[in-house]
Amino acid sequence: MRLRFLPVICLALLPLLSHAAARTCLVVGISDGDTLTARCGRIGSYEEVKVRIAAIDAPERAQPYGQRSRQALSRICYFEQAVITEHDTDRYGRTVADVSCNGEDAGTRMVAEGWAWVYDFNGIATRRGGGLFKLQESARAQRQGLWAGAKPTAPWDWRRRQRENRSNDFLF
Repeated sequence: MRLRFLPVICLALLPLLSHAAARTCLVVGISDGDTLTARCGRIGSYEEVKVRIAAIDAPERAQPYGQRSRQALSRICYFEQAVITEHDTDRYGRTVADVSCNGEDAGTRMVAEGWAWVYDFNGIATRRGGGLFKLQESARAQRQGLWAGAKPTAPWDWRRRQRENRSNDFLF
């Protein structure tokens, strides 16, 4: 009779197990405006973790404003202790997480300064109440960061065009 409630208890605990606890790591690399490498753990047993910042998408390095976006994230987090709160793992094996450097959410700052778009693929930005969208609109209205460009191209559109161009190259 007691075993009858075990599946119900396990299902109730599942949401608690799906998110890892926050951990503090040293940021040792910046790939682009939304991806960093952090060294976590103890001296002698470090683990390097590739982290994709949740709810944002920054220009690719080869895209207009890509290098400036990367530099902006570097100013915020490079060689700083970061609190990393994991949400998921993406298709490239990167940890998708909230990242806080010097007590400030890196994704929020990147959007507010105009160096990244809100990327709501997994609904994180919407579940937070839409504040990131308001910051993005404010940055756009003030023509901050990448919004200073004549017609900024969202990274997902830029990547799609790159794929299409590569596939068209094979046709000739």
